[in-house]
Amino acid sequence: MRSRQLLFLCIATALAGQTLFAADPAAVESLLKERIIDPKLPLQEVENFCEARVLPMPEVKTPAEWEEHVRNLRRSVFERVVFRGAAAGWRDAKTNVEWTGEIEGGPGYRIRKLRYEALPGLWIPALLYEPLELKGKVPVVMNVNGHDGNGKAAAYKQIRCINQAKRGMLALNVEWLGMGQLRGEDYVHYRMNQLDLCGTSGLAPFYLSMQRGLDVLLAHENADPKHVAVAGLSGGGWQTIVISALDERVTLSDPVAGYSSYVTRVRNHSDLGDSEQTPVDLAATADYKHLTAMRAPRPTLLTFNAKDQCCFKADHALPPLMEAARPIFALYGKADHLRSHVNEDPGTHNFELDNRQQLYKMFGDFFFAEAAEFDWKEIASDGEVKTAEELQVPLPEQNCSFHSLAVGLAAELPRDGALPTTKDEAQTWQAKREAVLADLVRFDRADVQATVTGQKEAGGVTATLWRLRVGGNWTLPAVELVAGKPSGTTILIADEGRAAASKQAAALLDRGQRVLAVDPFYLGESKIASRDFLFGLLVSSVGERPLGVQAGQLAAVSRWAREQFSEGAPTIAAVGPRTSLMALVAAALAREDVGGLELSGSFGSLKQILEQNMSVQQAPDLFCFGLLERFDILQLAALTAPRKLEFVAADERVRKELAPLAAWYELWGAADAAPRLE
Repeated sequence: MRSRQLLFLCIATALAGQTLFAADPAAVESLLKERIIDPKLPLQEVENFCEARVLPMPEVKTPAEWEEHVRNLRRSVFERVVFRGAAAGWRDAKTNVEWTGEIEGGPGYRIRKLRYEALPGLWIPALLYEPLELKGKVPVVMNVNGHDGNGKAAAYKQIRCINQAKRGMLALNVEWLGMGQLRGEDYVHYRMNQLDLCGTSGLAPFYLSMQRGLDVLLAHENADPKHVAVAGLSGGGWQTIVISALDERVTLSDPVAGYSSYVTRVRNHSDLGDSEQTPVDLAATADYKHLTAMRAPRPTLLTFNAKDQCCFKADHALPPLMEAARPIFALYGKADHLRSHVNEDPGTHNFELDNRQQLYKMFGDFFFAEAAEFDWKEIASDGEVKTAEELQVPLPEQNCSFHSLAVGLAAELPRDGALPTTKDEAQTWQAKREAVLADLVRFDRADVQATVTGQKEAGGVTATLWRLRVGGNWTLPAVELVAGKPSGTTILIADEGRAAASKQAAALLDRGQRVLAVDPFYLGESKIASRDFLFGLLVSSVGERPLGVQAGQLAAVSRWAREQFSEGAPTIAAVGPRTSLMALVAAALAREDVGGLELSGSFGSLKQILEQNMSVQQAPDLFCFGLLERFDILQLAALTAPRKLEFVAADERVRKELAPLAAWYELWGAADAAPRLE
């Protein structure tokens, strides 16, 4: 019986003009594993790509020119980065404050507990260190903290607040998202990008937490609006420069070991920073050099550490910031208002005694200049440090998080997701949606320069090794596999890299396909060896999108393959949800160059990213800003019609979500090409 089936298969194959072949997956795998590019090349290329897109400082000659630039810059950062999507509405919400109790502090001050609403449903716990003898208007300080699990209970932070209160200042100790009382999986900073996927700025909760903290301080009847300071370490230093640059109420700023220029970060990988440090489109709008210079002429102390073992080491982080900001302060005749301090003792990542006393000196010079008795030396207060339990602030049981906010937003997405019901409407819909998608993913049509680097043979399969230079920015490794005379070309991509797709490659060869196995940006041989997801964030911050880079590469390779092999527009076969998504986008935006899709392991809906509570660490390309706001898998798949679209081994979710495609393909008169969802 088996020999008869084989005979029939031989006859059918011969009639189809193909040669029967059974590829050995092991032999195919050995060919796919051939290294084509230098392991260091993906990193070098992404560094060059990002560095070229960081904005330089403007040339200005007068304070008036600079102030006009700052007004435009501040507006752009708010509109293009901080308050996008639902965040525009959060910005206008009332700052609700609830005072929850009071505990004894130490000599001369008390600690009042409070929580305030950063945005509707997200409450921030905080502590106000309040002098007992308050008269008239006094300076206020917002103390922010970085990546310290102790959060607001960190001893070095408590001592700083205590010292401020003992000097007659109002000191607010605010908790940071993901730290202290706000620790938890749903507050992990790499989940802020879930909001980005929904078209709402993931940076907004961070910024609004700081803005509302200042609201709380300045609402105090004894607050002096002319003397408002912010200070913090590490992530607190980042918070400090961001709020101090963008909120004009901050009159004195001391960011400690918290940031560096994007150009610095590209080459000093310890500085790359988390999602909030590298938010979508910030580097395309304002570098941290700009934010530093925006402080002029307000008093600013840049504090860094000489032997910092974490990040933002003084020798590379500080000089570019001073170089950018110093001329701007000088324009105002206030060069002395920009100061720097490099800590040598202990010199590590810290806000300990030496760094704290530098802050107290700033207070003395700019807040207490007329107070002859002011002493910048720290007042010993170690015995007054409280436990985390003593400083606990009650929070609502269902306090919002990055994840819950994103899930809430996603419930109504995508906007305008219904498919048209007539062919004329469908054609118009496709044209309009293609333009929206191209802009959303920052799609760029690029040419390919191809170089053969070698040939191999195993098990009757010939492999040609290609270096494909795409758009002058990226070098993609590709392995062309051929057995006999191909009847068509399939581009094969896989989440785990081309070497992990040997079975799929063998099956395609058995079907008479020329297989071009490619590793797009970020995957397989094109994967960055270390801290790769941070470069994914950086690509988005400089105004591009990892998903758009990948889709653009696939479209370019497809066009090259169509011209190179003269076998018609190739099919793209993708293995995994990430490559399936980039294949859908490429097919939607390269109509003439992609002949069809075979997707294995695709999501049925982008909402599965949220349902699985994924973070940007796992797959930066999945978190393309605003993608779910305008498209789900159904809408992306609809853009491929009437070309062949197949979902291999579709699961129940895929079948449910994509069932409308059958009627959609009938609308195009292409029922035969309708997606198979079995």
